[in-house]
Amino acid sequence: MDFSNYKLQRSVDEFSSYWHNPPISQGNTSTCWSFSTTSYFESEIYRLTKKKVKLSEIYTVYWEYVEKAKGFVASRGESLFAEGSEANAVTRIWKTYGIVPEADYNGLKEGQTFHNHSKMFNEMSNYLKSVKKENAWNEKTVTETIMSILNYYLGTPPTTVTVEGKSYSPKQYLDNYLTLKLDDYIDVLSYMQKPYFEKVEYEVPDNWWHSSDYYNIPLNEFMDVLKKAIRNGYTVGLGGDVSEPGKSAELDVFMVPDFDIPSEYIDENARQFRFSNQTTTDDHGIHLVGYLNNPNQNWYLIKDSGSGSRDGNNKGYYFFTEDYIKLKMMDYIVHKDALGDLIKKFK
Repeated sequence: MDFSNYKLQRSVDEFSSYWHNPPISQGNTSTCWSFSTTSYFESEIYRLTKKKVKLSEIYTVYWEYVEKAKGFVASRGESLFAEGSEANAVTRIWKTYGIVPEADYNGLKEGQTFHNHSKMFNEMSNYLKSVKKENAWNEKTVTETIMSILNYYLGTPPTTVTVEGKSYSPKQYLDNYLTLKLDDYIDVLSYMQKPYFEKVEYEVPDNWWHSSDYYNIPLNEFMDVLKKAIRNGYTVGLGGDVSEPGKSAELDVFMVPDFDIPSEYIDENARQFRFSNQTTTDDHGIHLVGYLNNPNQNWYLIKDSGSGSRDGNNKGYYFFTEDYIKLKMMDYIVHKDALGDLIKKFK
């Protein structure tokens, strides 16, 4: 795409934004789902309690791998074992295992400064392939082996943490210190292949446990909720496609190229067409933290843990046009209050 004829945003400082921790890198991992959603919940905790916390992304990743291994055994090798997942995996894991501060569990060995899960994932993947080949479906043995691999590469997760002089289990830290009510958060989806105003399954590989808790709403409502939320004190965890010609990592921008589709033609049919033919894929999780009202095209400030977001002048950030979100972002996690009366339309 030729960006030379467009007036682009140049700095994070141009945006109205809400408190969030500085961007950090996910390194050589495919764990954007944990980094983006953890960042989202850190902002929510601040919005609700004014506590500034830095939580461990890798703690959630650890237990998600354990759950994936259990799913692999239960399905006799049919369940996907991969690095990716979805935003609501974070709420699912936290409900079971709690969460801890990043200072207590960062998943890095002594002297290591960069996350790299390639060897660890290959070792776990090869082990599970051998389990399937040998029909060795003993959940206890498989789980213990996967945890031993995780412990070697990431360290053993803590069972207690001390915060402000008080000791907590990970669940107590979530419930009693962070006081986060996870049932208040919902995942909103907009696609035509399932009925609107019903809770449906998001049919993508990373939804490996086949969650059908996505609130599916028409595109106009999907955008209205998002635009009102970010302008009324909420941030939003986004998921969708970031592999397009309208991306420039050097300029920090994402736009819809005019050779793709004109702005006035972006509707739910255009969106569904691209999802159905897989030119829109569910390939990245990001955190929407700010906005810029513009008479020609509204812009949104995106915090990103991916490596490409370090290539421009605003390290760890991108600027998305509203059209890009409308066409290419498939779902988001948000506080249920942001849906307003729309939520009453669901059974």
